[in-house]
Amino acid sequence: MLTTTAALGATLLAAGPAGASANVPQRVELAASAAKATSTKTATTKAASATSRAAKQSKRAAVAVKYAYKQIGDPYRYGGSGPGSWDCSGLAQGSWRKAGVKLPRTTQQIYRAVKHKVSWKGAKAGDLLFFYSGRTHVGIYVGHGYMIHAPHSGSHVKKIKLTHYYKSQFNGGVRPGY
Repeated sequence: MLTTTAALGATLLAAGPAGASANVPQRVELAASAAKATSTKTATTKAASATSRAAKQSKRAAVAVKYAYKQIGDPYRYGGSGPGSWDCSGLAQGSWRKAGVKLPRTTQQIYRAVKHKVSWKGAKAGDLLFFYSGRTHVGIYVGHGYMIHAPHSGSHVKKIKLTHYYKSQFNGGVRPGY
């Protein structure tokens, strides 16, 4: 009995008030149209938000790259976090700090903390590229197949071409500031 009453009630709800049955398809169509418009608006808002985040990240990356360029020639110093001397992760951290993005201190911590991962082919200027099995070295990709890094003791911060050697040692990349 309850099932029959529920079914009858559902039929009456679907039919609507007496004399309004011709408007039911129109109301359903309007409701579907409103839902579609809301969905489209939400998707557009999300796309605009993603575009805005990407534009903001791109500006930050440009600041980080510009700062890294200014450090070329500074001496490498183990544990160096500038200004004046750097190790690889200190240079990455300092460059992105200048762009308003706080990063952890070591290469492994940076890789774990930055959620937006990038591939070798997908790298853009400002991305951090990690090398060797333990991700023990990092460089700042500056575009066109080059990176700036603080290579090792006895050396200086320099811009280098990413050769086949670096590609073979590549172990991940991240895009800070996203």
